[in-house]
Amino acid sequence: MTSAASPSLGILSLERGTSAVALSPPRPAGALSSPNTYDFPVIIETVAGAWVDNVVRGDPALEGAYVAAARRLVQRGAVAITSNCGFSVRHQAAVAASVDVPVGMSSLLLLPSLVGLVPPRAKILVMTYDSSHCGKDLFGLDDPHDLNRIVIGGIEGGAFWQNEMRRPPPPTDNRDIERDVLGRVRSLRAEHPEIGAILLECASFPLTAPALRREERLPVYDITHLCRLMLASVR
Repeated sequence: MTSAASPSLGILSLERGTSAVALSPPRPAGALSSPNTYDFPVIIETVAGAWVDNVVRGDPALEGAYVAAARRLVQRGAVAITSNCGFSVRHQAAVAASVDVPVGMSSLLLLPSLVGLVPPRAKILVMTYDSSHCGKDLFGLDDPHDLNRIVIGGIEGGAFWQNEMRRPPPPTDNRDIERDVLGRVRSLRAEHPEIGAILLECASFPLTAPALRREERLPVYDITHLCRLMLASVR
């Protein structure tokens, strides 16, 4: 068990329900919440009342719960804070203002940098859990030209999407996630051959990144890259 004095990556977690947590398999290296993904310990605090459905939809009433959980993480030794749902980016400003450690609530925060990293004529595919709620207002981009370079694709309606919308959600099968993500990426690349990079919004998607790189031969970015950047800055 991580001691309160141990510098750690703090993760703000959505509600899962006690039975779902008990049945969830250990997360392998490469997953957001796996301590084997980083060279820092990981500590987790649940954001009270934050379930997948209301966080994805955007519930401003959750902001206080996010701030309270972030402060608990700092008290326990968090030297950087993230979240396990990219749609938590809506609470980025409030959480960052409430603590004195780096805060990166979503991989979407990487987008302003990525538009400068990929070739100017290339597009960036944002693969999200639910494209119907992933508006471009979440991207931190003001230039219309940059916004036009973003393609949004989601897996709404798939097996993983349906399971996560339940309260509590059943244990996740990584094969369902990979099948949904790779299938959607294939179809979007057929529609948009100018896609030159992929950003994974959902914090459950990083485990699909190796397969995506093999199949699509494109750079793939996710929330673990942002976490490693924050941790490197406080070393």
